[in-house]
Amino acid sequence: MNTRRYLIGLIFLLLAGPTLAASKSDTAKEKRWEDQIVPSLLVGEAVKLKAGDTEFLSLYAPNTDSQHNYGGVILIHGIGAHPAWPDIIEPLRINLPDHGWSTLSLQMPILANEADVKEYLPLMPEAPTRIQAGVDFLKSKGVKNIVVIAHSMGTSMANIYLSNKPDPAVHAYVAIGMSNPFPKEYDNAAALSRMKLPILDLYGSQDLEGVINFAKARASASKGNKRYTQVMVEGANHFFNDMQDELVKRIRGWLGKNATGAKS
Repeated sequence: MNTRRYLIGLIFLLLAGPTLAASKSDTAKEKRWEDQIVPSLLVGEAVKLKAGDTEFLSLYAPNTDSQHNYGGVILIHGIGAHPAWPDIIEPLRINLPDHGWSTLSLQMPILANEADVKEYLPLMPEAPTRIQAGVDFLKSKGVKNIVVIAHSMGTSMANIYLSNKPDPAVHAYVAIGMSNPFPKEYDNAAALSRMKLPILDLYGSQDLEGVINFAKARASASKGNKRYTQVMVEGANHFFNDMQDELVKRIRGWLGKNATGAKS
């Protein structure tokens, strides 16, 4: 009997361990970002969402294209950033609504500026609950076709959600600048191998070394997914500096061919 109880308890700890060990995001920093962003917001509106006991900022910009209503895009920023981050996130957030897509940019779990990438590992289990809160919000607005677009560390967060029975309303995924920071705990190649939805794997020829070196592994992991496309943009760096228009254009084009089937 004691042995049986021990085994049951051990199984519980193994299953619950990631949740019990997960630390909280730096909510004070999130509040500072919010205090800077909200007063100067020109496009869209600030919306507070809730994931578990945590309230977090999101920025919602409804579709403004009277001719088309394709669905909604959830935007997931990279390490230490915010939902109006000027590189990658903000150009997509404010431009896609003019082309048939509502956007919802989420504040993801963050740490202090000096935090190392590896220090983000305990925060990873918090990401799926925030993404699901974003999905639920868009669904409450009548959106039935949802695309996730993530950048850098945000792709690792998105992969946890998308590779583990995501909401059926999520129909496509754009990953920008994906590396593999946690290969033992959250292997992005393994995550990609479990995904069957349309995927655009986008990176630059001048991207970070970890992104470029991981490109072959990403493509190999996705070889069973006929709706996976990998594109290297010549001249682009990790943040597509001075190439934001090209970024938006390429993503719009891919969405038009691969993610507009389920109209909202």
